Parts: sequence; C-alpha cells; structure tokens
Amino acid sequence: MLQLEVQVQEQRKPQPMKTAVMVIGGAEDKVHGREILHAFFNRSGGSDAQIAIIPSASREPAIIGERYRSIFQDMGAKRIELLDIRDRVQCEEPAYHEFLEVCTGVFMTGGDQLRLCGLLADTPFMEKLRLGVWQGRLTLAGTSAGAAVMGHHMIAGGGSGECPNRSLVDMATGLGFLPEVIVDQHFHNRNRMARLMSAVSAHPDRLGIGIDEDTCALFEGDGIIQVLGKGTVTIVDPAEMSYTNQPYVGATDPISIYNLRVHILSYGDRYDMRQRKIIPSLGEGCVTDQTGT
Repeated sequence: MLQLEVQVQEQRKPQPMKTAVMVIGGAEDKVHGREILHAFFNRSGGSDAQIAIIPSASREPAIIGERYRSIFQDMGAKRIELLDIRDRVQCEEPAYHEFLEVCTGVFMTGGDQLRLCGLLADTPFMEKLRLGVWQGRLTLAGTSAGAAVMGHHMIAGGGSGECPNRSLVDMATGLGFLPEVIVDQHFHNRNRMARLMSAVSAHPDRLGIGIDEDTCALFEGDGIIQVLGKGTVTIVDPAEMSYTNQPYVGATDPISIYNLRVHILSYGDRYDMRQRKIIPSLGEGCVTDQTGT
C-alpha cells in the first residue's frame, strides 16, 4: 500500500497517456452499429479484451451492468467482470484490485455522478485505476454520469436553456482522470451550452467539453481529441478570455464573458488540447482556400 501511495504522489499531475480515454455523451447506440462501444472494445484489445464494468452510478447497477456485459460478450471479449461497488468498503475488495492489474478496459456507466464519486473518490481502488489510465495499461470509457466525472471540477447538476448565470450550474469534485477539462453530457440534446459556459467562467483555467448523445470525445495520449459518433463535441476555450463579471454578480444575474472561443466538432474532427487549436483536415467536406492559390 505504501508503494502505491508513493506512486500516487509522484503522478498527481496527469502523465501523457499511452492509450485513450473515451468520454461519451450518453445514450450511445447499444443495438445497431454500436460504433462507440465497438471502438472501446477494439481499443481494449478486441478478442483479447479483459473488461471491467463499473455500474455504480446507476440506481439499478446489476441490470445496467448485465446489459453492458451482454454487449461486450457478443463482441467476443476474453473476460468481463462486473465491479458492482455499492459501498466504499467494497473498494478494498482484493478481487477487484487483482482484476485492475490485468484488465485492459474499464467502462463506467451512466446514472448519478455524485453517487459515483461518493463511492470511488479517494480510495486505493480509485488511485490504482487512475494510475492504470495515466500509465497506459488500460483504456477508460465513461458515458453520461461516467463522462461527467472525468475532470477535477465536475458539473454535478443544474438547469438548462437560460443565459449563463451562477445558479445554472452546481459544481463538485470529480475523479480527475482528465483534470484540465470540465465535461458536460447530453449536451445539445438538453440545451446545456449556457450551463457549460457558466462553469467555465468560474474556472477559466479549464477547457469546457460538451458532448452530445451517441457521441464520443476520444482523448488520445498525445493530447488530441477526436470525435466519434453521430452528434457534435463543443469546445469552450477560455484561454483568451479577457473579462467576466462572474465573481461580482448575484447568483441569478446574467454573466458577461468577453473573448470566449467556441468550436463545434463533428465526426472525424480533431482538436489539439495542448495547442488549443483545430487540427486541419483535408478530408471530404472540409473548408479550403477558395482563392485558388
């Protein structure tokens, strides 16, 4: 245990990932093409995949866990374990720790992100999982609530459809797999642009990531985000933000934000998180120089 604590202290800052973190906006296709789930299965090793399913965010963890188990069984995974953690003491279960040492993919389901964090945060199990991701030993995916927990600052709840204001978003501490981002899910489907902007105005050192349903922001080890699925990923970048009145106004007063940069990315688009810029594509449908030069 002492050795694990030393490793944790050495790697509190995120290291370059060798595999990938798949942040899914919820309601991913589970029946037809299953594109996003297939991508997770393949990145976890395909037929050699050993997958851990964590359904702890759900009110019905056994049911939702078995649903994903069936999906990955159909795909041909080598081994699948359901880590049905319903109490923090279960995070000390030796069998769970042993499987984390050998598994190649971990999938966190939807539900309640506060419940998920309440069960897993600040446990040896969580530290071992986080190290496994940063060291590139496994692929991590989270959908809906499992996506919301990815950052250090987490959107725990709030409203939608209003102008940005402080009362629109409730913040909490997430699990910190991707500490530099704030994630919102079911994004355009539930009209959450103002909610994410409100969160970013309060934390301008973070990058806002809004992910639509049946859509995945794939975080590569080299700092590249790539979009999979049918919807869009919205990037809210406050790096050049020159002013916000967020600290000075009442909870329900409108927030002013100057010089905020927003990108809307769709299937195949890529974004360099370190350089804070779009990676140009020469593929079909791209916007090119119209001058002829």
